[in-house]
Amino acid sequence: MHVVIAGGHGQIALLLERALTDRGDRAVGLVRNPDHVADLKAAGAEAVVIDLESTDAGTLATHLSGADAVVFAAGGGPNSGAARKETVDKGAAILLADAAEQAGVRRYVIVSAMGTDQADPTSDDVFQVYLRAKRAADDDVRSRDLDWTVVKPGRLTDDPGTGRIAVGDLDRGEVTRADVAATLAAVLHTPSTAGRTFDLLGGDTPVDEALASL
Repeated sequence: MHVVIAGGHGQIALLLERALTDRGDRAVGLVRNPDHVADLKAAGAEAVVIDLESTDAGTLATHLSGADAVVFAAGGGPNSGAARKETVDKGAAILLADAAEQAGVRRYVIVSAMGTDQADPTSDDVFQVYLRAKRAADDDVRSRDLDWTVVKPGRLTDDPGTGRIAVGDLDRGEVTRADVAATLAAVLHTPSTAGRTFDLLGGDTPVDEALASL
């Protein structure tokens, strides 16, 4: 499987790239900073240097040619302001969907967040702006004729992965970045997850078994 990952230098993305290449897949990461190319290569992935905040769908689509799936794992970052929540967490996700449609890539997996449905609709708090941006991106992707999956992890940790998760409509909790990456890799190889939106936390069920239960 040929997978293109937006936000290719993120912590989850680098773990996902390694997980995919370990499975024999081809992983291509989209990065803004050319200094990050070496890190992707070390993870077994190819790198394309492109700024999702300043490109257009047609240009981006050329980098998706021949791909079987795209993953949106980009984000404005925890220290970015409200404006970048709109341009990256929302705008870049929508741009990737536009480009996927142009390139004929039907499979689209988006990394969202728990709590988007409870976002304050009027608050200027940056975290609330972030949740609204993620919700708008999710809604846009779900409105399209794509084989989409929306994955909504809980609070992320850097603990070692366990290979065991909980999925569904869940209460608050946490999940390791490694288990999120393992879940994303499995989602890409589990066609039955298309058209599904689910929360993701650490749990007791092996990843493949958990996804089969959706």
